[in-house]
Amino acid sequence: MALKKLRPTSPGQRFRIAPAFDEITASAPEKSLLAPLKNSGGRNNSGKMSNRYIGGGHKAKYRIIDFKRDKATVPATVKTIEYDPNRTARIALLQYADGEKRYIIAPAGLAVGSTVVSGSGVAPEVGNALPLREIPLGTIVHNIELMPGGGAAMARSAGTYAQLVAREDKYATLKLPSGEMRMVLVTCMATVGTVSNGDHMNVRLGKAGRNRWLGRRPRVRGVAMNPVDHPMGGGEGKSSGGHPRSRNGIFAKGQKTRNKNKYSENLIVSRKGKK
Repeated sequence: MALKKLRPTSPGQRFRIAPAFDEITASAPEKSLLAPLKNSGGRNNSGKMSNRYIGGGHKAKYRIIDFKRDKATVPATVKTIEYDPNRTARIALLQYADGEKRYIIAPAGLAVGSTVVSGSGVAPEVGNALPLREIPLGTIVHNIELMPGGGAAMARSAGTYAQLVAREDKYATLKLPSGEMRMVLVTCMATVGTVSNGDHMNVRLGKAGRNRWLGRRPRVRGVAMNPVDHPMGGGEGKSSGGHPRSRNGIFAKGQKTRNKNKYSENLIVSRKGKK
């Protein structure tokens, strides 16, 4: 993916760094793979606001993505590479040999006309999905399952990937995008390659209105509030607000938030940020 710097014909364009969309090959999605998408506006099931700074945004439909890749040993041809408003990565429309169409997360380097296949015994090539027990050590993978048959759960965002570093007995060890080393069952599926749209992290929206189109409302700093509204609020002038913490008083730096009794606690070899 490439980025483009626009001519400053308006204040909103002056600092904008936009995606070039060079890899996009279709402007309209596959209608049979669309589903309605309702926005919550940050409200829960009783209508009360439970999450601030969410609301508005452009109307969008959900693209049904095949995260399970359970159509084993049936080859599929890439028909289009498309934009998905619901995620940072690009998606690819596959047409299988029996005529069925499915969307997948497009890996970097996948082009229209390429052939991909999933299942046991397939070659570890870009776009192919196979069990971790059959992928060579050192391979870059994405769309990794946590439970066999549960569908991809890790390394799905733009530009992310994990590396298969070891395999022993029924577990494979993966180095995740966060730097965490984690064990996953070798029967879980993963897709070879890196997720597309790696330059997404360098995009600059350029103006506040573009954030509103994405459904993000303005976020108020805690130190700008009153003491009744936030633990960091109040004070004369521009006070620092004390130790950074959330509106509920939970410290933002240094405090551990992970549940030590979580089911996957024993599967983590080393935490993120540690060697």
